[in-house]
Amino acid sequence: MKFRDSASFGKRQEFLTMADLLKRGYDVYPTLVDDKQIDCIIRMETEKGPKYIDIQIKARSKSAKKESWGAWPSVKLENPRKNLVYIFYSEPLETIWIIPSIAISQLGYQSKSTMETPIYQLNFEKVKKKKGKVIDFIPVEKFEVFKNAYHLIDECAIE
Repeated sequence: MKFRDSASFGKRQEFLTMADLLKRGYDVYPTLVDDKQIDCIIRMETEKGPKYIDIQIKARSKSAKKESWGAWPSVKLENPRKNLVYIFYSEPLETIWIIPSIAISQLGYQSKSTMETPIYQLNFEKVKKKKGKVIDFIPVEKFEVFKNAYHLIDECAIE
């Protein structure tokens, strides 16, 4: 996949994810720039006033290497906090994982870091190979609770 195709795939998935959140009744506000790991913000009304959740969206396309369909080897996580949620989508596996950033910092493997930003490796699906070819994907148990876990968005809201 060319860079342009790759970048446009990511942007399309961001908009599709935001549309999905809108269909689920969330008020979604897209950001103009993504320099703080925020693709959109969800605003929720409560009895005590509005609550907000920052959302970062990551997507894997069908054109990615098959071995990487259930893995994200370099997730930057600058400031894990209660109200930052990552939504991961694997197009070829047709799977969504919704993970609070604090859980990423606890369950992910910190593979490396830049001066300011830790980088985590997340493997949601193990690759099963036969004769060097990928034949199946096996879910990683500790990440199963995050599949389609839209309820976690509500739990991560803060005032």
